[in-house]
Amino acid sequence: MALSDFFRINLPYGLAKNSNNQWFVFNREYMPLGWNSRDYHNTQEDTVYSNLPVYTKYKGLTETAILKIIKNKDRIQRNEQNEIVRVFFYNDKTNPKSNLEYWSDYMDIIKSFSQFEKSSAV
Repeated sequence: MALSDFFRINLPYGLAKNSNNQWFVFNREYMPLGWNSRDYHNTQEDTVYSNLPVYTKYKGLTETAILKIIKNKDRIQRNEQNEIVRVFFYNDKTNPKSNLEYWSDYMDIIKSFSQFEKSSAV
């Protein structure tokens, strides 16, 4: 899928976590927000974008907190240790760009994640 519009380039599709418990928000092509590239990067690799300041550690962003926000377990990916490593804010069926009825749910997820503050510990 090509990055073809403002929504897919600039709005969050999900979060990915590295082994340092730091997160980055990615767009529809698994790139950091605002990137308009067709180069594929595997967000399941711990080193993806490690040379860029896109990862942040957040106070209180725990598995429990994530499970309160993301109700659909199909939108949560876990590693071999059963830790959450990637979270999706929507899927193809619930894409707010494709169906206006899903905007409210999407914005509720954005609002919930926006409450987390950057941790001073890095």
